[in-house]
Amino acid sequence: MCWLVSLIISNLAVNFTVLDLSIINCMQKLIYILEDNDEIREILELLLVEDDYRVSAFANVSSFLIGLSLQVPDTFILDVMLPDGNGIDICRKLKEDERTSNVPVVMMSANYNQEQLAGSCPAQDFISKPFDIADFSNRIAIQTRANVR
Repeated sequence: MCWLVSLIISNLAVNFTVLDLSIINCMQKLIYILEDNDEIREILELLLVEDDYRVSAFANVSSFLIGLSLQVPDTFILDVMLPDGNGIDICRKLKEDERTSNVPVVMMSANYNQEQLAGSCPAQDFISKPFDIADFSNRIAIQTRANVR
């Protein structure tokens, strides 16, 4: 959900500018990141914000599920190994849930490869860690464009 705050301004042109900026902000795609490593989570968040996405980043499954109960994003980025769960299990649950089944999931891992995850998680993409920044940005752009809600 996007909140639109309207201001009463005597200059009509300024009022339209405020409205236009609010609409642009509402149109930004929202990405949820589930990554327990603080440094990696902050890097991913910074990259995505630079690419003009809205981002909510979570360090554990518990906080991720709370965020998910409030809003469904346009794309998920999930780490495989987490302190209080497993990204593979989260991916399966997201794909089984009617609210999130059509939302693209991108898995990330330093310990698994795409072949090891094949069949266990119906993710749309897999990115190995360490990752190339340009490749990461391109893959996320492809997935967010694919999700038309």
